[in-house]
Amino acid sequence: MEIYIIRHGIAAVKGTYAEDAQRPLIEKGINKTKKVAQRLSDMGVAFKYILSSPFVRAYQTAKILQSAGLGEITTHEPLAKDGNIELWLEWLSDNYNEEHKIALVGHEPDLTNWAEMLIFGSINEKLILKKSGIIGIKISNKTKPIGNSELFLLNSPKWFI
Repeated sequence: MEIYIIRHGIAAVKGTYAEDAQRPLIEKGINKTKKVAQRLSDMGVAFKYILSSPFVRAYQTAKILQSAGLGEITTHEPLAKDGNIELWLEWLSDNYNEEHKIALVGHEPDLTNWAEMLIFGSINEKLILKKSGIIGIKISNKTKPIGNSELFLLNSPKWFI
């Protein structure tokens, strides 16, 4: 199974909305994310699931992926800020299929923490995920993915545009 961890696009400045969860993408974030989504489409990537944080900026990012024909969105609470990887791992165990590709759209530092847990088995604070960037991870062991998964892609959006 391939997991594409995708950080939301560039959003409105923190503090400009009463609730952080309501901050939307700005035009630059929308445009950059559209280019990344189009590139993924051109590469023939299609997701069985696009799981998105319920926060507006992440959901808008997922909606752009969906609009590019990459898959259907499901809001997934564990991807909200300070999300719980254990809840996502339970979901993964129930939905694992080695042929599927899945997009996880969310926030930093959660996404890189999850990626490092899957790849290294611990959080090392070494991976950097830019807005609209992607980390690709191959999960071969559905019962023990932590520390047993393989990094196959780490790109900032500029490499896709």
